[in-house]
Amino acid sequence: MTITSAADGLETADVGSNRFARIAGLPLRQPMLAVSCVLLLAFGALAVASPWITPDPAALDPLSRLQPPSFAEPFGSDQVGRSVFARALWGTRVSLSVGIAVAIVTTLIGVTIGVIAGYFRGADTIVMRAMDAVMAIPAILLAIALVALIGASPVVIVAAISLPEIPRMARVVRASVLTLRERVYVEAAITCGGRTTTILRRHILPGAVGPIMVQTTYVFASAMILESILSFLGAGTPPDVPSWGNMMAEGRQFLQIAPWILGFPALMLAATVLAANLLGDGLRDMLDPSLGGGEVR
Repeated sequence: MTITSAADGLETADVGSNRFARIAGLPLRQPMLAVSCVLLLAFGALAVASPWITPDPAALDPLSRLQPPSFAEPFGSDQVGRSVFARALWGTRVSLSVGIAVAIVTTLIGVTIGVIAGYFRGADTIVMRAMDAVMAIPAILLAIALVALIGASPVVIVAAISLPEIPRMARVVRASVLTLRERVYVEAAITCGGRTTTILRRHILPGAVGPIMVQTTYVFASAMILESILSFLGAGTPPDVPSWGNMMAEGRQFLQIAPWILGFPALMLAATVLAANLLGDGLRDMLDPSLGGGEVR
């Protein structure tokens, strides 16, 4: 009994050490995934710490307007003397908050619709035709119409951006569920009289986690772009709330004499979207062994 217990303990220790080694070696196997995680964590830390890092983004200093980047003002100042650096950091909070909220809403609703359409054959045609109808409308036009009809607010903006993204998530989940439903173990569970909720929870959803995670990162990136477009067009966040979109809208008038007003928010938006896309590509490579990501355990 003692020898068996000792052997079990050694085996458990080996499994734990192997798991730790795989996690520690992940940055070397998936450099894009590691870089994207570092970038997103850095932007998240800046968004959280911006009230303590920068002064009031609405503070005016007319004597310092249109000043180029310097040691005192790393991103320069805008047309009324506000700090572009402070406003850009505060804009990080808006873009990341909208992106995270849209990703959560889209994932919850899209996964539910995709599972229903993929698992229940009778609902597939009706549900997916409704999703096709929503996808036929350009996302930006649908978002502008909803904001103009209801009014601009954080909840409306999240809903307006989420609505055109839900069909895309639903189609990805539906495709995965259709494939998983034909697996032998799923058919065996259905034949043995397993409850539908149990089959979905134990066999269907775990197999679709990979595509869902990858699609969620793309939704997150797309949501930040759409929020910036809405703010750039004046249909997003109010002008008194700093966001990358309305900063670029203000900076376009002074592009020739003060390009930093538009340039720095655009660079921060591009870096965040690039990091989100790299995260999606890294997750896809890691979760799909056929792409060289290795075995997932």
